Amino acid sequence: MRTEPPTHQDPTHQPAANDPTPTDPAATDAAPTDATPAGGTPTGPTGRSGGGGTWSALRPLVLRLHFYAGLLIAPFLLVAAVSGLLYALSFQAEKIVYRHELEVPVGDSVLPLAEQVDSARRAHPDATVTAVWPSAGAGATTRVLMASPEVEDGKSLAVFVDPYTAQVRGTLPGYGSSGALPLRTWLAELHRDLHLGEPGRLYSELAASWMWVVALGGLLLWLGRKRATRRALFLPEGGPRSRRRTLSWHGSVGLWASAGLLGLSATGLTWSTYAGENIASVRERLGGATPTISATLGGGAAAGGEAHEGHGTHHDPAAPAGDGTDIGIDRAVEAAREVGVDGRIAVTPPTDGKGYVVKETDTQYPVRLDATAIDPATGEVLDTLRFADYPLLAKLTRFGIDAHTGVFLGLANQLALAALALALILLVVWGYRMWWLRRPGRPVAPGTWRRVPAPLLLPLAAGTALVGWFVPLLGLSLLAFLAVDVTRSAVSRRRAA
Repeated sequence: MRTEPPTHQDPTHQPAANDPTPTDPAATDAAPTDATPAGGTPTGPTGRSGGGGTWSALRPLVLRLHFYAGLLIAPFLLVAAVSGLLYALSFQAEKIVYRHELEVPVGDSVLPLAEQVDSARRAHPDATVTAVWPSAGAGATTRVLMASPEVEDGKSLAVFVDPYTAQVRGTLPGYGSSGALPLRTWLAELHRDLHLGEPGRLYSELAASWMWVVALGGLLLWLGRKRATRRALFLPEGGPRSRRRTLSWHGSVGLWASAGLLGLSATGLTWSTYAGENIASVRERLGGATPTISATLGGGAAAGGEAHEGHGTHHDPAAPAGDGTDIGIDRAVEAAREVGVDGRIAVTPPTDGKGYVVKETDTQYPVRLDATAIDPATGEVLDTLRFADYPLLAKLTRFGIDAHTGVFLGLANQLALAALALALILLVVWGYRMWWLRRPGRPVAPGTWRRVPAPLLLPLAAGTALVGWFVPLLGLSLLAFLAVDVTRSAVSRRRAA
């Protein structure tokens, strides 16, 4: 969020076109701390105009950081917001685009799953079944996921089967384990890496790394701004088209959207390349790793695991099953139902040394994500994993990821994501508009960090270094900003001399 800092001037003051106050795409509206406002009273780090002593000392630094972030990071945020908006809308779009594959006329009775899977095998004899998603309701097709030479490595072929007639309704390549159809998968990958692979993931990690910094900084600047009424804090003001009105919309919308933007930033970092590794390491040390079920025949303990579904994550094809006795997929599903694993489920066929795995896949609140493993020879339960037994941190991570990907609360979740994405787009546009309306003018004075008192600067620098190490792209870009700031400060001093 790019918001406006508090002004030391009369709140009704409207800057002239040639007002030499700072130009800031992040919507700054106050002169630097070493400048003299229109009223003629100098204000400094310890002045009272901007609030208490601590905030007066930190405000120029926050203002400076907001300026750099608004100028250089906003384009990455804009790309992430536009692609995220398209992704949020894709949930409903794919129901229309893939209606033929997803829906069938309701029949008299549902055929056994084994017949439906055999129908998919006959249609694609060179493919291997890796998972089966039975029909989740009346009129819904069964989905058989297959490893096939028809699709590229790392992706699956989804075969849609009529559960009443076993007729194959169609096939769609690129089907992901999160349930995304090709349209949503393509948009998810666009949001994640711009279809550039691992190098492209740096863009989304940079956006997620900075969004919480920009949102918190802008929130502080907006809350600290002087205003005539409390209403102006929460609701935008009208009036003629001007920078002040743009600022009002920018700050008010940013205030309402800040909590959601912080949540998107935090959850987005969990599957990023560099920060994601650090987050996973901390979770594991805190005992918050997501547990996995053991399907190994003859015993075996479950191990902690980590899986982020959505944003282009695909199912890894399993090896073919062995030639041993097999009770069949229908009896395996019945055995799972006897231990309470039913409803919307996914069934993984047995492989060499492993049994059936039946998992609930209903991520809408209240979630149903229990899982059980079934011996393919006897139908006995090998292991059962209840979502209620997950560590608290693993549950919170699951909720956060599902909310980020739009599946936690269904349509309400998707509408909220679309609203947040639209708000972020408007915040970026308003920020650059205010920068344009402020011209001509001079940037925020460089070297503001040197004006922060040492007792405050030292712990702040230590905390920033720790955060920069934990979120590497944030740390590296901060160093780049600092290098630019030091260079400009040196040039300014030389010109003054």
